[in-house]
Amino acid sequence: MSVDAQNYAFVKRRRPKPSAKGRTRLAVAALRYGALLTFLVILVIFSTSAPFFLSIFNIGNILGQTAVTGVLAIGLTVVVIAGGPNVVTGGIDLSLAANMGLSAAVYASLLQMGYGDGFAALSALGTGLIIGAVNALAVAQIGIVPLLATLAVMNVVAGLELVLTENTVIPASSDLLTDLSSGALFGIPSLGYVLIGFSLVMGLIIQNTRFGLRLYAVGEFPEAARAAGIPVKAYVSASFLISGFCGGIAGILNTAYLSGSSTGSGEMLLPVVVTALLGSVFSRRLVPTIGGTLLSALFVGVLLNGFQLLNLSSTLVSGVQGVLILLTVSATTLIRRES
Repeated sequence: MSVDAQNYAFVKRRRPKPSAKGRTRLAVAALRYGALLTFLVILVIFSTSAPFFLSIFNIGNILGQTAVTGVLAIGLTVVVIAGGPNVVTGGIDLSLAANMGLSAAVYASLLQMGYGDGFAALSALGTGLIIGAVNALAVAQIGIVPLLATLAVMNVVAGLELVLTENTVIPASSDLLTDLSSGALFGIPSLGYVLIGFSLVMGLIIQNTRFGLRLYAVGEFPEAARAAGIPVKAYVSASFLISGFCGGIAGILNTAYLSGSSTGSGEMLLPVVVTALLGSVFSRRLVPTIGGTLLSALFVGVLLNGFQLLNLSSTLVSGVQGVLILLTVSATTLIRRES
């Protein structure tokens, strides 16, 4: 038998049966539409239990609260796209929350020292990019598993934040922060518009450009991407730089939201991971997308806001987030294995 015939026979044996394909499509559809239905049911429950839940003021509040988490989750989504969906060996960036905390501390510190908004904001963005570059060096160039590399960077960055802030909140005020925190249009705060605008820009870049298509190819089929001449390491490095940049932006937004730096940035890691992983459920074919992450961020924001209005314990919120991670990872893993 010739080599071509052997390859054809091998591919034919490995080709999934039509029934398996049908089951996979059904499972993906059930997971996606089940998530959307759950979102709708939760909206109905909260709107009937909390009278002001659907008010313009509260919707704007949800968008404002979601802005920081959403921007960080978009950064994590880009890393997942470039590194693959496996959370152990694929793309992950655990340093994002710490990145935001240090960027916010740098921004607030420079404002307190008398520097202008422009220099302070550029320094915060530069801080995020430096952290992203360290992750890129560790993962793409040295070859450390992303889970371990970003975990180590997270601890280093968190330590630097504690040294800079001395474990205290650094208050900050400026024209930019006032516009971000107090500005509103049609009842929606400026932070909400920043989230929507940033999501649209990132969505256009990742979903509709050659760069984005190659990023997906690098994450899903790295060997084929190399064979096609795509510089895999460069694209993985770019994903971490984008993630770091998102951390810098989130630092500025968080400073505006809290009127200063935050000593509890590590607590945001779980919501960010939940939002990014859950985003694939709201996307077609369980593929992570920016639009899915935005919808996931709103879903998590609605949960947090609804629990607050109903005076439910924050411990319950963390438990629900943990369950969402477990369910999402388990369901997507089983479906991918079946397909």
